[in-house]
Amino acid sequence: MGFLNKLGIGLGAAPSREIARPVHSNGRSQLPPTAIAIGAPRVPERTESARISNGLKELLWNLDGLGRGTLLDLGPAWQTTLSFFIERGFRVSSDDLLREWKGFLTEEETRLREDASVRDTVDMTPAGRATRFLSGNLVYAKGSFDAILLWDLLDYLEPSLAKLLVSHLTDLLRAGGVVFAMFHSRKPEAFQRYRVADSNTLQVVSAPAIFPAQKIYQNREIQDLFQRYRTMRSFVGRDQLRETLFIK
Repeated sequence: MGFLNKLGIGLGAAPSREIARPVHSNGRSQLPPTAIAIGAPRVPERTESARISNGLKELLWNLDGLGRGTLLDLGPAWQTTLSFFIERGFRVSSDDLLREWKGFLTEEETRLREDASVRDTVDMTPAGRATRFLSGNLVYAKGSFDAILLWDLLDYLEPSLAKLLVSHLTDLLRAGGVVFAMFHSRKPEAFQRYRVADSNTLQVVSAPAIFPAQKIYQNREIQDLFQRYRTMRSFVGRDQLRETLFIK
């Protein structure tokens, strides 16, 4: 069994296909009645909800008066989030970390399948894999950012990668910079993404799971991960999510 299978990721997913639609002279497309197959699988609809975010409000308070700051968003590049911070004078960089990690694992699995001798020349331990990933991703100069949106990504990463990632992000953060992170207090029932709606509201967007949850962190484990930070403040929500700010 390959490493991706252990994480619950299959490599044999069929690619999506587009169906050409006949177009009338009025510009509207039409599918003939026979184009809909009985029993065809339905694409899950994406649902959205809103949650009040005291953590986001606190983040903005810490960044108030900064002027033209820099922010790293480690989730999808949502236009609403980008516009929110750009309008406040921030220069925003975006890296969809979970998708980059999945792509890296897929490439590693392919290399091992095609050339088994790789195991003799490459460190295949979780820590070795995590080190290789970070050497080619999130390549920014030290002290590049005033704020980092980490979201709930640590819950979905291997603990060895999570530990190295927090250390790497700490180096990318300027003195006094802030990390905004979220932690599930129990195994999440569904995979979600987050985007900023306004200064104290997040939109929670359901999405296809990229990874199953890898670890649920306890308070002491979170403190150990972020021990290089001088301040930590948490806000516990009714939806089993803890929003936490770490100030370097």
